[in-house]
Amino acid sequence: MKYRILICVSLIVIVLAMANLFASHAQQVDAQLTGNGGPPLSNPLKVALLKWYNANRVPTGFPVGAGPLGVAFDGANIWVAAGIGATKLRASDGQNLGTFAAGNGGTGVTFDGANIWVSNSSDNTVTKLRASDGKNLGAFPVPGVFPWWMAFDGANIWVPSSNASGNGWVTKLRASDGQNLGNFTVGNSPTAVAFDGVNVWVTNGGGNSGGTVTKLRADDGTVVGTFAVGNGPLGIAFDGANMWIANLGGSSVTKLRASDGTVLGTFGTPPSPYGVAFDGANIWVTGAPDMYELRASDGAVLGRFSPPHTNTTGVAFDGANIWVAGYNTNKIGKL
Repeated sequence: MKYRILICVSLIVIVLAMANLFASHAQQVDAQLTGNGGPPLSNPLKVALLKWYNANRVPTGFPVGAGPLGVAFDGANIWVAAGIGATKLRASDGQNLGTFAAGNGGTGVTFDGANIWVSNSSDNTVTKLRASDGKNLGAFPVPGVFPWWMAFDGANIWVPSSNASGNGWVTKLRASDGQNLGNFTVGNSPTAVAFDGVNVWVTNGGGNSGGTVTKLRADDGTVVGTFAVGNGPLGIAFDGANMWIANLGGSSVTKLRASDGTVLGTFGTPPSPYGVAFDGANIWVTGAPDMYELRASDGAVLGRFSPPHTNTTGVAFDGANIWVAGYNTNKIGKL
């Protein structure tokens, strides 16, 4: 009996000693990770408790070309349209893998599964670059001026452009060889394109009666509908069920049901909202200068991010991080 009591007492002492040891170790790690009064970083001893601290609210910046506008992800790398070409950065660490010449006035950048397409607003062309090594595979004209943000539908590249009076088209280029498969009339000053799996959506930023988006059937370019949104619509993104449109002139984003164009809500954003991206759960909206994170289900603001000294333009998601173009600092930021 005495031996049993002795064993029990010994076990209790050991357990208490171990508890004090772990508590002391956790405090030491917390102190090391916190630093000299800085915000705490993630503590590996809290992994099992699923307790994590907020992500960095100021993006890590990487230099790119002048006036970056478009951003795209190719499955491994981030591409940024700026100046006279596109810069390729490794998504894992931001390492610059090269800057590749395209046309003048690079604005949009889109990935087709093998190649990168860059829209050249000063040349009224789009350039096709091989994603693996940046080799220039050709430049292809569009009928109007200021080609901007494009979309890929699985087989074709869709490019918006306007005539001198602002009336515009979206051009369908076969991705394999750049063959023009048709120029389809949309609204005034078309700017950006998105694909919903069946249809192509184009933002029309001009006109005196507010902005619209045009929905076209991707297989033949037939206009399915035109829907009113806010003033000066620019960026557009698809969340799997709905289209989100940044209203540059209205400090808002509009959420449209993709199936029928019904307006599901208009939500406040940073001034001059520009680009839109979906991360699988939330919508990211760039602007001048802040960037907002909105919950896709109801448009609630989840975060506000302020990259220093710059307006934010293009934005893309790489499966783990958000990348945002800093127009005034000639950098791409990683959140």
